[in-house]
Amino acid sequence: MHSVFETAPAPPAVPITFATKATWDAICADLPAHARRFAVANGFVGKPGACLTLPAADGKIAQVLFGLEDATAKFRDLFRPGALPGLLPPSGYRFANAPHDIRLAALAFALGCYRFGRYRKNDLPDVKLVPPDGVDIADIARMAEAATLARDLINTPSNDMGPEELAQAAEQLAKRFGANFSCIVGDDLTRQNFPLIHAVGMASTRAPRLIDFTWGDPAHPKVTLVGKGVCFDTGGLDLKPSSGMLIMKKDMGGAANVLALALMVMDARLKVRLRVLIPAVENAVAGNAFRPLDIFKSRKGITVEIGNTDAEGRLVLADALALADEEKPDLLVDLGTLTGAARVALGPDLPPFYTNDETLALDVASCAKGENDPLWRLPLWPPYDSWLDSKVATINNAPSGGFAGSITCALFLQRFVEHAKSWLHVDIYGWTPSAKPGRPEGGECQAARAIYKLLGQRYG
Repeated sequence: MHSVFETAPAPPAVPITFATKATWDAICADLPAHARRFAVANGFVGKPGACLTLPAADGKIAQVLFGLEDATAKFRDLFRPGALPGLLPPSGYRFANAPHDIRLAALAFALGCYRFGRYRKNDLPDVKLVPPDGVDIADIARMAEAATLARDLINTPSNDMGPEELAQAAEQLAKRFGANFSCIVGDDLTRQNFPLIHAVGMASTRAPRLIDFTWGDPAHPKVTLVGKGVCFDTGGLDLKPSSGMLIMKKDMGGAANVLALALMVMDARLKVRLRVLIPAVENAVAGNAFRPLDIFKSRKGITVEIGNTDAEGRLVLADALALADEEKPDLLVDLGTLTGAARVALGPDLPPFYTNDETLALDVASCAKGENDPLWRLPLWPPYDSWLDSKVATINNAPSGGFAGSITCALFLQRFVEHAKSWLHVDIYGWTPSAKPGRPEGGECQAARAIYKLLGQRYG
């Protein structure tokens, strides 16, 4: 991976001075007279996001000024410094003073250097940052690499990122850290009792599969990560409109983020026995596609009536969660791009999470805030559980009516988790619709950093 951090760039690093409207007058007064006149002439007043390079007497860059929100602002974007790599000329830089959060600013700077360049030349910003004092730069680099992995996987179109290619990416990661990798493919899924994964993926010419790898000391606490790997979602026979299908290459965003999380856990050598499970399928349309009102017996023995073939993510996760649950992990986490209802409720930047473990809920919320990786708890609301009832099967995968779609999805998945000591479900979007500092438009790493921090606190 391209490294953003450099301890001793040559020539010496250019200082970046962070200013707000409240601090600008004092900062301006300390500037050399010619620099002060230049800043005033350019109208710099510390407006958030404003960037100005100040020239030295010899014409080189003497200093960079960058505007941030005031401490009293209603909202402070802690990733605002992530805009810098796209604004700065090639050079090495250092922070001359502290932004709102110096650790998150360094991370944002690294995240802002990301470019997706698989299909066309897309030059990376030629900038380096001297690691700020007191910041664990190895951890920052680890998180930036994980975000790059998730973004690259999601941004790759489905013709080059089908179930087989997703499995290859997982195997490559597993081999890098010496994990034990296996994969159940095609009709072997039915023979080994994963009927829901097989049902969703059987209409595609690209065989469905269950990706499975384990890493770490078997004596350590068991942490299992399950990621939704729907490499493209047409909606099945309940076909999506073209607008709804447009970015469905991102429907494996749960899998991408689980792999990003696994990278961080293994690279940091956390004291866990890690297991990663990814049901990888393509929800296609063909003569053998599964149909509305079909009924399948799941791995857990629960019979599932298909209310909607476009609610396929919860089906593949159900079989994978059932497998994970069989070995009674200490913590079972699943991530998936599951419901439009979550986006209607909370928008693209704030994924909801669900758990009945109150301590876990508090810890997740704290880590999400501390890592600027936003998550918001929604309830596993028991009165809505009856909405999943079927007249002919144990459960229906998609209740009729438009109410509480993210909650009913979570309640559906909860039926397949019985023995895990704690369970966390996150309904991510996995995509940034319009670019923000440190978050370019396209595939996004969501929830993985917050959960990594949680695991580090518990098992570091």
